[in-house]
Amino acid sequence: MFDGIQRRVVSLWFPRLATDRVLRQHPNDAPFVLTLQQKNANRIYCLNAEATRRGLERGMPYSDARAFCPNLQSRPAEPQKDRHFLRILRRWATRYCPWVGLEGDNGLVLDVTGSTHLFGGEDALIADLHHRLERSGISVQIGLADTRGAAWALAHYGQGIIAPSGDTLNTIAELPVAALRLDDETSVGLQRLGLRRISDLASAARAPLTRRFGPNLLLRLDQALGTHPEDITPLAEPPHYGVRLTLPEPIGLTSDVMAGTDRLLRQLCDKLKAQEMGARILCLTLDRVDHGNQKVELRLARPLRDPNRILPLFESGVGAVDAGFGIERLRLEATQVEPLQVEQIGHVSAAQKGALDDLITRLGTRIGLENIHRLLPADSHIPERSFITAPAAYSDPESGWKVTQPRPICLFPPEPIAGTGSNPPDRFRWRRMSLTTGRATGPERISPEWWLEDENWRSGVRDYWRIETRQGRRLWMFYTPQQPGWFVQGEFA
Repeated sequence: MFDGIQRRVVSLWFPRLATDRVLRQHPNDAPFVLTLQQKNANRIYCLNAEATRRGLERGMPYSDARAFCPNLQSRPAEPQKDRHFLRILRRWATRYCPWVGLEGDNGLVLDVTGSTHLFGGEDALIADLHHRLERSGISVQIGLADTRGAAWALAHYGQGIIAPSGDTLNTIAELPVAALRLDDETSVGLQRLGLRRISDLASAARAPLTRRFGPNLLLRLDQALGTHPEDITPLAEPPHYGVRLTLPEPIGLTSDVMAGTDRLLRQLCDKLKAQEMGARILCLTLDRVDHGNQKVELRLARPLRDPNRILPLFESGVGAVDAGFGIERLRLEATQVEPLQVEQIGHVSAAQKGALDDLITRLGTRIGLENIHRLLPADSHIPERSFITAPAAYSDPESGWKVTQPRPICLFPPEPIAGTGSNPPDRFRWRRMSLTTGRATGPERISPEWWLEDENWRSGVRDYWRIETRQGRRLWMFYTPQQPGWFVQGEFA
């Protein structure tokens, strides 16, 4: 209680949150469940009302559920999306009060103290919650009481009863002890002692219960009755990386738009620096006086928060904007950000690396960042598998497997040449050229990777040689001892 106002708490329980999320996008009146791999079996994770009426339950093996209900429809569960959906509901619930927190994986808790009169009273607020959620296809059970624990108990076991202010114990007295948010083992232990209802527990001696079940049991009881305070901690709103600028007079020149963008960039980069983040995708929206808008999207090859480097990259996009009768408002938002901690680096290497990243960004605005690739070393001693192709904007050229032996710049499928014996031939023909061996370095024996199937390596080990010919060619050749033969596979620069 504060300032003479009795605290009032609302608990929202979404018993079918996961299936409601899926069925909102794909409506289905048939029995429907979401399955998840649990305890070495594919089990029911969540189910709709029709599946419940058919006798199915959470945790039931999916094979048994199909035996009970042959026309059962299912999809794999996605708990991560369910948690994201619950956070969306939490943000929506702030229309009723500013203090909204999460209650487990499928519930919300609202501190509506002092705000119920804005909706016509407590009954009207609960009715509005029911109406809006059910209209959106979301099943909900609601409880309202003086404490968080009592509201949770009424939502889960009280069929949405509203506890009168100051009468918590009488309202929840007949509810089972499990309504106090106890674990199953404690609930079963209390029932064996004959303490089945909250009223039985409230009238029992406290010392023996504490010795047998620990302090958590009576803590939950005191929280529900209000003798022990329990806070509601709302989630902090995620930082919004967006800024805007409203102009006193419309503008249309590219130089004026760039000046406004520069001003917005410095404000945005200050926000990014405070959170140690860097922007990967920036969206500049230009609102015109005719209520139209133009958007310029900039996809960066590396996360950045340096306005001096980002601003020139906007020039080509801003130059193509149709200002119409003038631009009256500019909005700049970082739609995708990544962690970018402060680093101590040398100014020479930083400038060189930054120039390459900016070049990739400029080319990416024309042909797409996903179309610019680089070769990276791979963790394999097989020549054909010793490199991978990766998007340049999403890969680091300094990381990867380091080979100890030199490899040719040009690598191609093995080409047979005439030769006998395990030593490199003195003279041979390759690609219609007669070549003479000047110097041979090797051999370097490479064995197949036995755990992978590769038709090209079924002949066994290969002995690789670096051959320098008198004609200037520097070749990479190998010999196969199991099936004697010589091949050329690469050429050094």
